[in-house]
Amino acid sequence: MRSYLLLLLACLSFTAQAGQSPEAIKAQLQDYYFDAARRGDVPMLDTFIESGYSLDTRDSKGYTALILAAYHGQAPAVERLLAAGADACAQDQRGNTALMGAIFKGELQIARRLMATDCSPDQRNSAGQTAAMYAGLFKRLELLDALKAKGADLNAEDPLGNSAARLANGEIRTVAPR
Repeated sequence: MRSYLLLLLACLSFTAQAGQSPEAIKAQLQDYYFDAARRGDVPMLDTFIESGYSLDTRDSKGYTALILAAYHGQAPAVERLLAAGADACAQDQRGNTALMGAIFKGELQIARRLMATDCSPDQRNSAGQTAAMYAGLFKRLELLDALKAKGADLNAEDPLGNSAARLANGEIRTVAPR
């Protein structure tokens, strides 16, 4: 695989000499990296990892490869990225984490694996929501119990007054219409 990346870099270098800027080449490599995470292409991810590529590189929305792999249900890719040192606590531009994405998509196995990392169970996104709130809202009750066991505060509230416990009971507070 390392030879594949070297060949790819050589091809991109040739392309650069043909008029493509280094920034364009960097963007193209980044696209390959994120695509590998979305598709769960572990051999390609291994190539990036072995070449020292920055695991926590972000796209224009702040997504990391780990966030994308979790959201797209790619458990082996999630495992490989975590084993290589990807930051499980990284947040996208909206503050969402890989765990929040996995809960949202119903990727329970991936969510359980991400809960085993050293991230705070009460880590909040930009809207003040926690992973437990996602678990309550989407009725992932087994994950809600696991988050509680990890120390999540099920009574913590977002700015609208929603808590994981209330959301799990179907009580959703929204902004009042104007």
